[in-house]
Amino acid sequence: MQSRTLMVVVAHPDDDAYGIAGSIALHADEPAFRFVLVHATDGAAGQIAPGVDATPETLGSVRREEDRRAWLAHGREPDRHEWLEYDDGRVAEEDPSDLALRIRAIMAEERPDVVYTFGPDGITGHPDHIAVGQAADAAFLGLASDGGPGFRRLLHWAVKHSSWLTMNRARLRLGLPPWDPKEVYHFRGVPDDLIDMRVDTRTVAGRVVAGVVEHRSQQLSLMAPPAGLDAWHSIAAREYFVQAWPPRERGMPLLRDIFEGL
Repeated sequence: MQSRTLMVVVAHPDDDAYGIAGSIALHADEPAFRFVLVHATDGAAGQIAPGVDATPETLGSVRREEDRRAWLAHGREPDRHEWLEYDDGRVAEEDPSDLALRIRAIMAEERPDVVYTFGPDGITGHPDHIAVGQAADAAFLGLASDGGPGFRRLLHWAVKHSSWLTMNRARLRLGLPPWDPKEVYHFRGVPDDLIDMRVDTRTVAGRVVAGVVEHRSQQLSLMAPPAGLDAWHSIAAREYFVQAWPPRERGMPLLRDIFEGL
């Protein structure tokens, strides 16, 4: 059976907790599936939820362990997991060429069929997300034209605009301010007609939520209203992506799996 390799490139532990965890769970038991995960940082500058045994000095190691436990809960540990050791919150201050070269080196070794990362909006406008996404895109595009195997699809994590509107209405009902796409840490929506892929992950939604819960230090943000456990089961029931490469014509039927058509 032909191997199928997915490489996920994100900034922080918990960036990988949802968005593509369901698609990975769908392929978890396939012998041909290889999963490579790259984190730019260990999230050491993140929040510390009450009751979590962590300090600012130990949070990075705590979050690495949370990420490991999360993937056990998701049902598929990475075959390869690289931590690039950049400072949390300062990735955008690094030389973008250096970041792209380090990601490219891992890509060149793995020759993944599909790469998943952040789009230009960084999902939440976080500078770390945007810098990582740009570097991963540059690394992918630099290798996709070399004539070798792999590099058949580049996916960007996306929140469908209509879903974003639904989330904002829920926030307003709870008396919370709506997400503002001009503010950092606020989710951005992608116009529905720019979505290229919708994956039905209802059968593995429980695994996705179980992994999200393992990121205990970050529960103040992950479980902030209206994203309680019930909402997470709904969120985890589907995943949306923009196919950044190769480009698709508008109006084509949505793809239904990260490897469909490859």
